[in-house]
Amino acid sequence: MFHMLPRKKRLYFLLAALLFAGYAIFRLEPFVRIQMNDEQLSARLVRANLEVAEIGYQQGTTRRLRYLQIGQDSTRPLLVFIHGAPSSSAWWLSMMRDSSLRHDANLLAIDRPGYGGSGLGRPMTSVQEQAENVAAVIRSRRFPGQRVILHGSSYGGTVSARLAMDYPDMVDGLLLQSASLAPTQEYTYWISRPTTHWALSWMLPSGLNTANHEKLAHEAELRDMADEWYHIDAPTVILHGTDDWLIYPRNAYYACDKLVNAPLVVHHMVPGKEHDLLYTAPDLLRHYLHFLLDTI
Repeated sequence: MFHMLPRKKRLYFLLAALLFAGYAIFRLEPFVRIQMNDEQLSARLVRANLEVAEIGYQQGTTRRLRYLQIGQDSTRPLLVFIHGAPSSSAWWLSMMRDSSLRHDANLLAIDRPGYGGSGLGRPMTSVQEQAENVAAVIRSRRFPGQRVILHGSSYGGTVSARLAMDYPDMVDGLLLQSASLAPTQEYTYWISRPTTHWALSWMLPSGLNTANHEKLAHEAELRDMADEWYHIDAPTVILHGTDDWLIYPRNAYYACDKLVNAPLVVHHMVPGKEHDLLYTAPDLLRHYLHFLLDTI
């Protein structure tokens, strides 16, 4: 059929295909680059002047997870970063470079199941199972009696909220940033469902495959959490961009209504900001992390 087209139309078709392929590679490249093996991550830490960061592994309940840690001072709180999708612990390097956070806390960033060094490309769609595996890492890196603050971004906020529900004695403070918390209140790409089929999934980066499977399970998982919010009893900051088109702002209002037993709830909608507040409002994130460190 293609060979039956006039020569000029074939050239236009090939040019359009090349342009589309180039655009797809451009858009997908960051998702590939952030899924690093240990050697690549070590090199990245050196370039970021973070040679002090420890790369380690901890067996959870059903999955061995990789983590990055800076600081092991038992007198300081443990600040835990939980990334969204598709991402990895490397997404938090700018926060881990911050000297004021390193001065006030030990920093721990964890590769969620299915990303980075935690079984890349093997999705774990149960939020409860993810939370129990992440909790195992925190438990192994926490000193007795050490206070813990969770900073969860996007789907990492979902896992952080679930962890605070299931292990309230482990969580002393909670920052839910651009978090997916309310069933049906998020954008789903039309291509997400067909690309989970084996016939197409092989073409996608492994991290994006994991994200697709998680995305399609979001609604059921969030409904399963709906009656568990009363377990959260830690001071909580909810931070969300007013123009977030991926995880809709209604997620923040939903969480505020659900946090009936949190002793303190700070709800901050950031005017004009979209989803990636780590890049567009990093000083605000640091402000609220220090606020929680001073509060707990």
